[in-house]
Amino acid sequence: MTDTLDKLPNQGPRPEQEIEDLKRIWATPKGWRLPTAVNNTVIGTFYIGIAFLFFVLAGILALVMRAQLAVGDNSLVSQDLYNQLFTVHGTTMMFLFAVPAVEALGVMLLPQMLAARDLPFPRLSAFAIWAYVIGGLVFFSTIFYDLAPKGGWFMYPPNTLTEYSPGNNADFWLLGIGFIEISAIAGAIEIIIGVLRTRPPGMTLDKMPIFAWAMLIFAAMIVFAFPAVILATMLLEIERAFGWPFFSHELGGDSLLWQHLFWFFGHPEVYIIFLPAAGLVSMMIPTMAQTPLVGYRLIVVALIATGFFSFGLWVHHMFTTGIPGLSLAFFSAASMAVAIPSGIQVFSWIATMAAGRQRFRITVPSLFILGFLFIFTLGGLTGVMVAVVPFDFQAHDSYFIVAHFHYVLIGGMVFPLFATFYYWAPMVSKKMLSERLGRWAFWLMFIGFNVTFFPMHITGLAGMPRRVWTYPSNLGWDILNMISTAGSFVIAAGVAVFIVDLIRDFRFGNSELQNPWGAGTLEFLPNDVYSTRSIPHVTSREPVWDRPSLPEEVEQGLHYLPGAPTGGRETLVTSAVEAKPQYVLQMPGPSWTHFFAAAFTAAFFLLLTVKQVEIALTCAVLAIVSCIVWTWHLDKPGIGEVDIGGGVKVPTYVTGPLSHSWWAMVVLMLVAASLYISYVFSYLYLWTVSPEVWAPNGSPAPPPLLYPLASAAMIIGGSALIYWVGRNLPPQGRKSIAAIGGLVVAALLLAGAIGLEIWGHMQTGLDPRASSYGAMVYMGAVLTAQCAFAVVIMCLFAAARHVTGQMDAVRRVTFDNAALFYYYTAAQGLFGLVLIHGFPRLTG
Repeated sequence: MTDTLDKLPNQGPRPEQEIEDLKRIWATPKGWRLPTAVNNTVIGTFYIGIAFLFFVLAGILALVMRAQLAVGDNSLVSQDLYNQLFTVHGTTMMFLFAVPAVEALGVMLLPQMLAARDLPFPRLSAFAIWAYVIGGLVFFSTIFYDLAPKGGWFMYPPNTLTEYSPGNNADFWLLGIGFIEISAIAGAIEIIIGVLRTRPPGMTLDKMPIFAWAMLIFAAMIVFAFPAVILATMLLEIERAFGWPFFSHELGGDSLLWQHLFWFFGHPEVYIIFLPAAGLVSMMIPTMAQTPLVGYRLIVVALIATGFFSFGLWVHHMFTTGIPGLSLAFFSAASMAVAIPSGIQVFSWIATMAAGRQRFRITVPSLFILGFLFIFTLGGLTGVMVAVVPFDFQAHDSYFIVAHFHYVLIGGMVFPLFATFYYWAPMVSKKMLSERLGRWAFWLMFIGFNVTFFPMHITGLAGMPRRVWTYPSNLGWDILNMISTAGSFVIAAGVAVFIVDLIRDFRFGNSELQNPWGAGTLEFLPNDVYSTRSIPHVTSREPVWDRPSLPEEVEQGLHYLPGAPTGGRETLVTSAVEAKPQYVLQMPGPSWTHFFAAAFTAAFFLLLTVKQVEIALTCAVLAIVSCIVWTWHLDKPGIGEVDIGGGVKVPTYVTGPLSHSWWAMVVLMLVAASLYISYVFSYLYLWTVSPEVWAPNGSPAPPPLLYPLASAAMIIGGSALIYWVGRNLPPQGRKSIAAIGGLVVAALLLAGAIGLEIWGHMQTGLDPRASSYGAMVYMGAVLTAQCAFAVVIMCLFAAARHVTGQMDAVRRVTFDNAALFYYYTAAQGLFGLVLIHGFPRLTG
């Protein structure tokens, strides 16, 4: 591929039957079958709609809280109910609105921006969305039954341990939010592979839309940040359910471990929310200014730097917990340094607007962007203030912090989101949203926001603590709180105007307006249910501006993949760096399997919350069965090479590192590794806090070396078997009893090694309830066992496919995926043996 396109891949008019075939193949299910849909525009729009619903619901809870705080000594709601409102509001905004909303935008916008027919795992996207919808609605409903958690959206122990939070309230947070985070990780895997492998030919990394860069970094941050909070929720739920003392100081635990794990996720989450919003702004400003983005490469570097720095800031939230002074200095400096890449982006946006000032249009999207710049900049300035340790000591538990993070989060995410609604609505709506109502919505939200949250800086500096349900009326805070409460209702009025606009003007379907804003990127190309008629060859960052005839060429099918050569849903997979065509990906269509898998998985977690273990396990089995049925037909056989246009022929089936599923398994392994590294940190952290309970002095010594050596031998033997099976899979049409037996025996060896490890510790009398050391030892086995459980299912699944003639030396993606995860689990198991058996002997 070159940077110029001298000749179109296809010449002359294409057969009309191609369009009819595409419409039939990509048709959206109707009526009661709508939940089976997997088209990115359908499920993406639904995803955004549900996320916005949670935004409105959480906003209503905020209005009740502000009404309670309007005057001192108020008794509108009780302290218990206020704590539930406070917890559910924060949890809903952070976990059910902010991250899902930007992930939903990725699902909806990325295929259009990349001119792909869909993301590479459409059923995975649909599964993640339905899991989120079911889990989120059930979690939010707990506020109506007095079952909502009361420990704040951060759920700090020891307040959330069973002694201080009896009942199921905290369990709804731990199991429900942990499950929803798993859903977010599924979406992140989809986005990473979609951005890297489904770009149009010619769209090298330096030609990607900024939003694609932002979503790639966003998804990578989820992969490395979310496992920490998943581990934290696992540890706290296990302590609540079984008494393993991870956070109980008297048995060697430490409540600060939760803060380390939670904020290692929590502070990156701020940038997980902000980076996609910044990417959207970087897409809209050039269009409004009708000029290319100034400093494209600098912005990419700034996005990467922000993602990198964000993982070194978690102690920013823990300055007042008594950590050493050296740590305070390091994290204070890092907290200030992260302002630099954010500043690069702000100055780039200002420079772009200045470069196109003669053509810059003041529209509703541009108003929300200007509002974002004003509010987010103020939030960034107060962020630098709280990065100064002495100031943070004074302001940390005051309303100054409430004002700061709302300026960052609402300014940095909500205002760009509303700009996005108005800017990209024509992509999925038959009508544009109203310019007049949009301006009313903006000004009400902008004025209301500043009236609400700016006085909170003063309230906080005047001494008002945060997280209180009332306050004495003689402290001089009443007027400021009344102003904030009035402002919150003005914000609500602005959101209400936007909802009226949606009801009046949003009509899902193909718009008659082609590229109403005059954008230079691909998302406004002519499209239908099948996305673009053909996949263009891209030669620049603004291909529509540089080649004005491109929309017409794409609509006429003059670029790549103008039809459906395999007779089903498909898109083009390209190389990760240079975007050269590699193969045609055959994609699944509508199905009930992902819906039932999501419903039964959600039921499993939610039934565990109310201690209905037998029914929960039944749902878990049904969820696994649904996933097996779902994946059984995914590994379709190829039909040889197909012509995608211009004489370019690519295969329809590949294996190994060329395969998109191989890449997805690698990302999943990174998720599992992040989870286990969080465990290793927790193990070593608790040793530093309470070495007196560690073996061999305070707990039984590890079992004799015969046990770990035998377990290691079984793990290595199983890995060798998997390697041998991979080298000796028979050719197509033949079956191998040895291959089937090798897969089964390898699975049994891995399971047996973990069982032997647990048995060895039990023989020493080690009790996970007696100390944090025992709890951590068994927790390591639990984490490896959950990977091994997945590996066993994958090995048996691969064996069953071989028995039915659907896996061989050529058609082997199922085996390759199982082998990859087997090797990872083996490596984790071996490392765990060294840590658990070697570390106590080394330090003892």
